[in-house]
Amino acid sequence: MRRFLNLICVVFVAFTIAAAQTHATKPASEGHKPVAAPADTLPSEATVDSFLQQQFGYETEMTWKISSIKPSPIAGVAEVVVVLASPQGQQVTHFFVGADGKHALVGDIIPFGPRPFDPVNKTLEKGITGPSRGPKNSPVLIVEFGDLQCPACKRAQDPIEKLVAAEPQARFVFQNFPLEMHNWAMKGALYSDCVGRASSEDFWKFISKVYETQSDITAENADEKLTAIAVDAGLQGPEITACVAKPETKAHVDASIALGKSVGVTGTPTLFINGRPISNFQPELLEIYKKLVEFAEKNP
Repeated sequence: MRRFLNLICVVFVAFTIAAAQTHATKPASEGHKPVAAPADTLPSEATVDSFLQQQFGYETEMTWKISSIKPSPIAGVAEVVVVLASPQGQQVTHFFVGADGKHALVGDIIPFGPRPFDPVNKTLEKGITGPSRGPKNSPVLIVEFGDLQCPACKRAQDPIEKLVAAEPQARFVFQNFPLEMHNWAMKGALYSDCVGRASSEDFWKFISKVYETQSDITAENADEKLTAIAVDAGLQGPEITACVAKPETKAHVDASIALGKSVGVTGTPTLFINGRPISNFQPELLEIYKKLVEFAEKNP
């Protein structure tokens, strides 16, 4: 997996440097609000596929799936999201294509201004519907977008629990964001949604046990395993099973995914601390994340 990720970095960094050396953009005038690229400036799927073939075609075991081609927040720039796969694993990555169709950049578009994270935080405050802990009027809002089949989410749970415990007055909310690459993640999200709406308290027991037994769950036994975990958490099996089958449950999960995408989530786990994104959560950086929470509390 490490070699796979290194390969992605090497190839993408190479064309990023080349693009940066040959392409510059004019600064926006004061007060100008960029308009997203119109649809006719978006690269075609065939063009993106050919580009990826040129970048990765020599790696015969690597495959890819184009997840989306959409306007970015910056005028004239398109965002392309791709799922890259090899025997070592899968990785969601994205890059940005200029209106000229000849240059691409890798990295993140970040917000700018005196209060750069406020717009995202307001979007989250209006859109969050997941189970929560902590006072609703807290000056600190921590939102996690997670996938119950995601190994990185499993590794992050203990550090996230420590982060939340270190600031008991913060409000912590979990939002479902099942990734397409995981074959039972959507099923896990449906059960998660039902358990969360039935009992917020039992929800935390449920996801803890799901992560604990993650490697034992498959697409074939997911219903059986997830129902059993829900029952152990204190809920009634038949009621949860019936809830999972309801169209409104799928609608709730879809709305959570849409919320995540609207604030730039492409992978899991992604955390937001008062709108500040942490898209590559690293357990070893827990002390830094604690400082971010403390800073958010002092600077609401």
